[in-house]
Amino acid sequence: MTDGKIFLIPTGGDVTIEAKGFHAHDGTAFSLARSGGLRVGIITKRVSETVRLRARDLKIDHVYQGVADKLSAFHEILEKENLQPEQAAFVGDDIIDLPVMRHCGLAFAVANAREDVKDEAHVITDHRGGEGAVRDAVEYILKAQNTLAQCIEDYISDHAPAADKLQ
Repeated sequence: MTDGKIFLIPTGGDVTIEAKGFHAHDGTAFSLARSGGLRVGIITKRVSETVRLRARDLKIDHVYQGVADKLSAFHEILEKENLQPEQAAFVGDDIIDLPVMRHCGLAFAVANAREDVKDEAHVITDHRGGEGAVRDAVEYILKAQNTLAQCIEDYISDHAPAADKLQ
């Protein structure tokens, strides 16, 4: 969901503010995923209030921060959702993501992922991490399920002004 940049802003004391940027196209991806019945999650090694807030705003189902062993978190999510690994997709960009990518049914690497990660991905997104790669992955899945067009129509309908809905 990010380009990998981490901004650390000193406040003058012992507190440092961490900031990250997120792309609006990826935000829309989560709405499309929900419309298509997909459950989504984040597994990240870092702990960030910025990520927590973005995940809350996007109504992301599973948020795991501070996790170095992403595969264990992945299996925990599978258990909660009553899924098998081959029923899940995962988007990665660095070597810490490889264990999950090797165990999921559909592994995506973002366009700016490390070469080792791209080599093991089933699909490489057109867009870079933090620039719409999550949207690429969600649309890929929804297209494969033949539900993307309906999800887009649902999104447009849900976001249309009230006057448009009356017509």
